Amino acid sequence: MSKQRPDDLTSSLAFQLGVLGTTVSDLFAARIAPLGLKPKHAGLLALLANGDARSQAEAAETMGVAPSLLVSLTDQLERLGAVTRERDPHDRRRQVLALTEEGTALLKSCSRIAADIDASLTADLKSADVGALRRALAEMTGFPAAERA
Repeated sequence: MSKQRPDDLTSSLAFQLGVLGTTVSDLFAARIAPLGLKPKHAGLLALLANGDARSQAEAAETMGVAPSLLVSLTDQLERLGAVTRERDPHDRRRQVLALTEEGTALLKSCSRIAADIDASLTADLKSADVGALRRALAEMTGFPAAERA
């Protein structure tokens, strides 16, 4: 019977990325909370800004969340003045979403917060290592690599 080494799990990428992801998610959530936002709100704002979805149904599908959750997120963002929601004149069942100036400002605030967290996380890394990390994460997630080093 072989004895499992205690670091087998903790040395795995899955475990380390999971711990880091949870830590960073909690930090980001705490920093955007004063804006009246949660991470999924920020994700929806980014989705709309990037033109990756126009309707509530498209946004729910793209984000991988239940349509009812997307309705709730949209309701909250609408109350903040961050998005507008209108019936599609060609399909009354479809709700078209649009980012407002306030939504754009909130997204910029979220981006600055994320950049500050990035800087803190990578402060002890060499520039080349930060670039390699960005490229690896972009490859793994399918999101584009950031231009900054």
